[in-house]
Amino acid sequence: MRKVLAGALSLVLIATLFGYGFWTVQRPEGHYLSDLRIELAINQGIPGEHGNLLGVEPLLYPGDYQNLTRLHRKLAAYLQQAREQGLVNPRTVVVLPEHIGTWLWARGEKRELYQVTQRREAWQWLELSNPLRYGLAMLAAHGHDRRSDAHLRMKATQMAADYQLLFGNLAREFGVTLVAGSIILPAPYVEDGVLRTGNGPLFNSSLVFASDGSLLGQPQYQQYPDSENRRYIHSGADHPLQVVQTPAGRLGVLVGSDSWYPPNYRQLDKQSVQLIANPVFLSGKHSWHEPWRGNRHQALSANLPLQRGQVSEQSAWQQLTQTGANGIASMSVFLRGQFWELGSDGQGFASRADTQWVGNPSQGARLLNLWL
Repeated sequence: MRKVLAGALSLVLIATLFGYGFWTVQRPEGHYLSDLRIELAINQGIPGEHGNLLGVEPLLYPGDYQNLTRLHRKLAAYLQQAREQGLVNPRTVVVLPEHIGTWLWARGEKRELYQVTQRREAWQWLELSNPLRYGLAMLAAHGHDRRSDAHLRMKATQMAADYQLLFGNLAREFGVTLVAGSIILPAPYVEDGVLRTGNGPLFNSSLVFASDGSLLGQPQYQQYPDSENRRYIHSGADHPLQVVQTPAGRLGVLVGSDSWYPPNYRQLDKQSVQLIANPVFLSGKHSWHEPWRGNRHQALSANLPLQRGQVSEQSAWQQLTQTGANGIASMSVFLRGQFWELGSDGQGFASRADTQWVGNPSQGARLLNLWL
């Protein structure tokens, strides 16, 4: 009798494991409607032969990341509307917001992951659907927040390939230089024209694509990660800022709050920078008008002319983000949308020397254009 019960239990266990294994590989997709409208919030300067900085502040949700076709369709629709308004040419430098690539960790997951309302629930679906990958990633995780590290590390190879395919194709399709926001990857680097991942800590990195879809330079690591991500994002201060040559001029990228710190501008100025792209993600719905959080975990923040909570987020970003002299142009572009309970806010702005342009507030997707 015991042998019969043991055999029956073994069969049930095997059937359960096979059933669970089969369930983990199923990825049904549901119908999805998306708003493709976008407003031209800033249009400054006179069209000419020097090109333009074109910021795209897309309105994104988890469902946009279910597959690359959906995400490409949405971003391409925004750029097509910009093209129809005469804002796209061979010298255009398109700037996308921070973390637009990071959310690629959600690509290709179960339908329930996109339907839940809390991020912790989405993480649970991710872990249950990828038990082996998640377990191995936990063993290799770095930092104080090993769970968040593992979520990104387990999908890193796929994310890097998706990021290069998606944004390389967009740059080539529209014939523009494209600053592809940022993506969090373990020690990323470019080798033989391919974005690869390493085995080290996670870095928040931005990459620039040429109009033929190829990569320009190496990943630009965020120098000073903000307070929200510092538990699993490593500082890139040991990797100097770089400047790449584009048809519109010499371009530098400052990721997120890196735009607050004068030493970063001095680094870029020594390399004769002419254009600065600043991809940003500001978490929290309606946070744009709330007191500035600052970054008390970065020693350099003590030297900033503003104190935490002294002004609003809007005032702090617009005062601290500078371009310097000699006609240097910059553009700060914010990610918009809702990722589970995590909202976002911010209104992008453009600057040249001592002049700054801020568009009318809007809740939808926005285009920001500055002719050079």
